[in-house]
Amino acid sequence: MENIRQATQEDSKQIAEIMILAIDEIIYSFIGEEDLEKAIAFLEQLIKQKNNQYSYTNTIVVEIDNKIVGTSTYYDGDDLDELRLPVLQLLESKYNRKINPEDETEKGETYIDTIAISEDYQGKGLGSKILDYLVEEVGNKQSKTLGLLVDLRKPSAKKLYERKGFTVVGKKSLTAIEHEHMQKIPN
Repeated sequence: MENIRQATQEDSKQIAEIMILAIDEIIYSFIGEEDLEKAIAFLEQLIKQKNNQYSYTNTIVVEIDNKIVGTSTYYDGDDLDELRLPVLQLLESKYNRKINPEDETEKGETYIDTIAISEDYQGKGLGSKILDYLVEEVGNKQSKTLGLLVDLRKPSAKKLYERKGFTVVGKKSLTAIEHEHMQKIPN
């Protein structure tokens, strides 16, 4: 039986190893090389900290038999600049990278940055359960508009989001990859 809970700092390594499955191209672009170990280490360092867009404080995990098998990170779009600053500082100090990524979210929405499922558990409906949880707990109970980006190369993900009530509100480019910006207004 699966359990969805708030992430803890101790979950950081497991979260990074799963999260990279959803955002590997973006992180490779950030750090300037396609190195899986470095990409996971970059994410893990950020997940362990508070007050950045990948922080454990902005993350939920799905557990099955006390093993983390899925994760989702989300935050208030109003806070993007503040939450992104530690990411940019780490890139500059540790990777000698000065980047200016596009804004993936906007004011007035809670942005679902990532939904990622461990490879062994993909195709079992866990992504859908995470989305249901976020729609109910954040969207409906807190009356928040939810936003996310869907890669134009992933039509099956878009169909899932549409089934959950998300609609396309525009297009955004993120690390030179075209996405549709989708939102769900609370019930």
